[in-house]
Amino acid sequence: MDVLDIARWQFGITTVYHFLMVPLTIGLSVLVAVMQTAWFRTGKPHYLAMTKFWGKLMLINFAMGVVTGIVQEFQFGMAWSAYSRFVGDVFGAPLAMEGLVAFFVESTFLGLWIFGWDRLPRAAHLACIWAAALATNVSAFFILAANSWMQHPVGIAFVDGRPRLTSIWAVLTNPTVLATLPHTLAGSFAVAGTFLVGVAAWHLARKHRDTPKDHPDRTVWRASLRLGAWVGLAAFAAVAVSGDVQGKLMFQQQPMKMASAEALCNTESPASFSIFAVGDVARRDCESVKSVTVPALLSFLAHGDFSTEVKGVNQLIGEYQAKYGTTYPNDPALGSLAGKPINYVPSLPVTYWGFRLMIGFGGIAALAAALALWLTRRDRVPRGRWFHRAALAAIATPFLANSFGWIFTEMGRQPFVVVPNPNPSGVDGVWLYTAQAVSRGVSAGEMLTSVIVLTALYAALAAVEGFLLVRYARAGVPGVMPEYGAAPSPAGEDKPAEDVLAFAY
Repeated sequence: MDVLDIARWQFGITTVYHFLMVPLTIGLSVLVAVMQTAWFRTGKPHYLAMTKFWGKLMLINFAMGVVTGIVQEFQFGMAWSAYSRFVGDVFGAPLAMEGLVAFFVESTFLGLWIFGWDRLPRAAHLACIWAAALATNVSAFFILAANSWMQHPVGIAFVDGRPRLTSIWAVLTNPTVLATLPHTLAGSFAVAGTFLVGVAAWHLARKHRDTPKDHPDRTVWRASLRLGAWVGLAAFAAVAVSGDVQGKLMFQQQPMKMASAEALCNTESPASFSIFAVGDVARRDCESVKSVTVPALLSFLAHGDFSTEVKGVNQLIGEYQAKYGTTYPNDPALGSLAGKPINYVPSLPVTYWGFRLMIGFGGIAALAAALALWLTRRDRVPRGRWFHRAALAAIATPFLANSFGWIFTEMGRQPFVVVPNPNPSGVDGVWLYTAQAVSRGVSAGEMLTSVIVLTALYAALAAVEGFLLVRYARAGVPGVMPEYGAAPSPAGEDKPAEDVLAFAY
């Protein structure tokens, strides 16, 4: 592999891993704030127990998210310096805003919340967790604004071969980010809701199948489970609605991505939606692919009617070649790709199956939430072991849905890292090929070494986070409120487990 391939693998690995932490932090921070608000208003102790238990898990995940997120910033300079020079004038503003929100507002108020128990007035302490939670979500907005500009450049003038920011308001109100933000936030709440369901179901099934309904610990887990299930269902509905809006924007802004999502070889009018395919979807002749389809559904997803024509990959190739050229510029910075033909078609297996896996895992998460609500109606607790095992397994589904969604989003725009935008709302003539964005001053050996080191480091961090989350999730409410019972020792001893986050409580 050359430097470009290695750099793409590096950024893909670190980004997907980092985004495993992000949605859980975004969703869980708001849910913890809701729990503390319920305790503030009612004074019921089980809401306090929920706040402290889920707050501890949130803090563990937040810390890992910060550590892994810092690496993303370094890669812009190390592996993608040409990209950084091209987009720097635009990205400087939203990334600076994100830094101020994330590292000043979010971190400051989260620190006050951690150390403020029994030190701050209850109302002030509650305000701290809300400030941290809202800052987390606003921070996501600025990151998405930067990413959406790459998908749909707006608010700039093209000067001396580079985009120059002319309107930060246009960047922040980009129609792409206005559709992406609710979709991403809804996906984050789906992650947090399913996480609550899985952990709470485990505690209910293992410890509270036969305890009285008014047992305080049982009340905590049942309330957590049902809150998570309702949030998961609502989030899935929001994902579906916002995803429909995104699909219609994709049809306008990135028609090749739309065609690649369906592995649509040739133009259809009306266009059918492929549920799944058997055969080699990488072939653009479609001769070996047999697909189960829903007639005219793709036309509806693209334009809101059942008759719109959706262009196929083979027809779009000619259009892209006519607009953007058939070969890469004869630029030495492009290395072996200089002057070579441009492949405007993304990896069809990745885009086709990534899109379906995103929808499929999201649907499983919604089904798990609905099943949890049904099985716990009228104070019931399922007695079979299958319930808590299924709920635990379902925790992974929204994480996978989010990951496949982002892989589809980023891979579907290739070979561009900044996608050309010929639409009236954007600035025509602004684009950057991924091959032009990579750092040419870094050797393949250096890049490969960094990939190996970062992957090994992230694997170690994953093991640490997994250990901490499992340890404190198993400890349950006594781990944060000893009056609910003695916290079990992880080694099976008679003494309580040492709590490395005890300072927070």
